[in-house]
Amino acid sequence: MGALKKLAGQTAIYGLSSILGRSINFLLIIVYTGYLSKADLGAFTGIYALIGFLNIVFTYGMETAFFRFATGKNQDPLRVYHTTQTLLVLSSLVLGSAVYLAAPLLAEWMDYPGQAYLFQWTAILLAFDAVLAIPFAKLRLENKAKTFAGAKLINILLNVFFNLLFLIWIPSWIQEEILPTEAFGYQSAWGVEYILLSNLIANGLIIPFVWWKAGFFTLRLEKEILKPMWTYSLPLLFMGLAGVTNELISRLLFEYVLPANYYPELSSREAAGIFGANFKLAILMNLVIQAFKYAAEPFFFRESKEKDSPQLYAKVMHAFILFCSLLMILISVNLHWIGPLFLQGGVYQLGFSIVPTLLLGYLLLGIYFNLSIWFKLTDKTSYSFWITFMGALVSIASIVFLVPVWGFMGAAVSTVACYVVMTGACYYFGQQYYPIPYQTGRGFAYLTLAFLLSYSGFYLETGAASLNLILKNSCTLFFLGAVLFGERHFFTSLLPKKS
Repeated sequence: MGALKKLAGQTAIYGLSSILGRSINFLLIIVYTGYLSKADLGAFTGIYALIGFLNIVFTYGMETAFFRFATGKNQDPLRVYHTTQTLLVLSSLVLGSAVYLAAPLLAEWMDYPGQAYLFQWTAILLAFDAVLAIPFAKLRLENKAKTFAGAKLINILLNVFFNLLFLIWIPSWIQEEILPTEAFGYQSAWGVEYILLSNLIANGLIIPFVWWKAGFFTLRLEKEILKPMWTYSLPLLFMGLAGVTNELISRLLFEYVLPANYYPELSSREAAGIFGANFKLAILMNLVIQAFKYAAEPFFFRESKEKDSPQLYAKVMHAFILFCSLLMILISVNLHWIGPLFLQGGVYQLGFSIVPTLLLGYLLLGIYFNLSIWFKLTDKTSYSFWITFMGALVSIASIVFLVPVWGFMGAAVSTVACYVVMTGACYYFGQQYYPIPYQTGRGFAYLTLAFLLSYSGFYLETGAASLNLILKNSCTLFFLGAVLFGERHFFTSLLPKKS
């Protein structure tokens, strides 16, 4: 199981940096909920959901295509890198210009009158993100996990610094008369503007460093490389759009489908801010999945040439389900103190009950990522579009019909519903074209038990705080005990064999 250990090691490096970096970034939610209005938080939720959609358009599947072709037979990885990066730089200029020019229309469409500059900044930010994608992918492919992690961490620290500067320090210095009012053109009425501007400056500053570490590219478009890559990546573009629809559509549409006065004393945009803030509480699950994805995607491609790769993929999936199920319970049963610690203001507790459901949604997304390796290895990427398109339809329909009835919970359920459909379809077709001996029954049983324990622990209450903490976490210990007993043979198989 040397390969599995290598994956675990790479995931640990990506995970440590990702969790550390994102945890630092996550602390910004304390700043946002403490210093910004709920309407600003709602604007942040909606605009960043739009950025998530457009990020897919700006990279159009080329990151995965780069992995596929840079590791292919008779391919020079450096030639693939030069061609792919050149294409991304040129397309980012074109797409960025288009979004920049369309900013006034976007501002009107999303109900931000007179704030077209928000979407002009968004256009530049999207271009910056796109030209960083392939250099970051090259670092992952070359197993430069520490360099990758360091660059990501620097980027996050810069973003945090500028957020603190614009939202806390400068207003404080103005109030204490250390700086004059409106110093350096500072706009005291801005909120979401400074969140976006901080992100934009941080990404712009990190570009030279990442390009240097990954290796500067030369402008080159080689037709014999570009044509098959484009054919491969085009279905991934549509898959990505459908996939990001599933992940972000609830945050983008929530304020527009929630009936007026559904939550007393809250506008729809303020309610969207509360929903988006509670989405942030599920970030730990997303961190694990993101770290796993960084390590697993190049790992899966490298190991695909090995004879026992299907068995290895099955073990990776099973270990993933066990770990993430335990994490889901641990977060859910401790929401009574984790939630108020990060979300300042009692009003945000309105959404705490949706967090276990959101955690399950993220877990299913991770399972889907594991399953999706079959169409990437068999070059049947067209299936990815149809599977994610089905999920997108389910997601949109669920939001439209459930949010007006269930509010926050309706949006959370829509996330789970779409990933249930996607994982089911991906598993079915994957077993037809690239059979992998997953432990499906056991995995489903652990997921079900973990979800039930998550809500059981969430709603368990007793008088004393210390006793309450012990009682809730007994659900975590129960699941851990069940796993250690039920999977003793699996864990034994991971141990090094005696020579």
